[in-house]
Amino acid sequence: MSNLITYRQCPICSSTQITAVLDAKDYTVSKNNFSIWHCQQCNGRFTQHVPDAASIGAYYQSADYISHSDTKKGLVNRLYHFVRSYTLQSKKNLVKEVSRRQNGVLLDVGAGTGAFAATMQQANWQVTGLEPDAIARENAMRNHGLPLESLSQLFSFPAQSFDVITMWHVLEHVHDLHPYIKTFQKILKQQGVLIIAVPNYTSYDATLYNRYWAAYDVPRHLYHFSPQSMQQLMAQHGFIVDAYRPMWFDSFYVAMLSEQYKNGHNNFLNAIWNGFISNLKTLANTERCSSVIYIIRKK
Repeated sequence: MSNLITYRQCPICSSTQITAVLDAKDYTVSKNNFSIWHCQQCNGRFTQHVPDAASIGAYYQSADYISHSDTKKGLVNRLYHFVRSYTLQSKKNLVKEVSRRQNGVLLDVGAGTGAFAATMQQANWQVTGLEPDAIARENAMRNHGLPLESLSQLFSFPAQSFDVITMWHVLEHVHDLHPYIKTFQKILKQQGVLIIAVPNYTSYDATLYNRYWAAYDVPRHLYHFSPQSMQQLMAQHGFIVDAYRPMWFDSFYVAMLSEQYKNGHNNFLNAIWNGFISNLKTLANTERCSSVIYIIRKK
């Protein structure tokens, strides 16, 4: 039996102004429904009655969970791999641009199967990758010859160790939200940069699909960030959100999965159209993107 966490206050900002807004289904593993709550104060959302850190592991045990298994099963996952080679290069270029460095010391937290960490290593960066999942670590070793370390290692790095810390779609999974951000403040160099990418529930595609929106991904996603809630979270720990960057492909990927969840089958053309419209709305305001990359610096 899972031990469930019931929040009496917002896990992002500690406000007690919290209310239930919708129920979303776990389509990947359990098929159970989970309640998503909203915070009036920071405009963040979170999954209520979520399994604790000791019992959440069972909800990741799926051959379809791509960030651990690297599966190419099914159209959506094949497309994911096709796009990934492009996105890896754009992430590498982004790191160089925002850090203003051609190389340096980088920490990738939640490295998955190691594709990004390997890309940065090939670009002559000194890379440490942390990953909690043993299968993902094995895949990283097999595919990239990359020895990833467990997440517990995070809390033992010396102060000011890293020029760049990256989390690509990881922060929404982390039970120890505030200890992580506090640790980043300690281990990041003074001029360093923290890069965090998370889904954005205030995006057009999230509004369109509502409870079928695939990026709610309950219960694995513990928090559902808005740009406002990310700003407030970072401010609590001496950081400032310096810039926002879009993740253009996420709207298509998420729309494809959402179509599947909503209709029981994949309406490819519908998904492409909805992803396109979502991106169109992002052109005027990056903070509306399906997933946002936050460029974060020390105050």
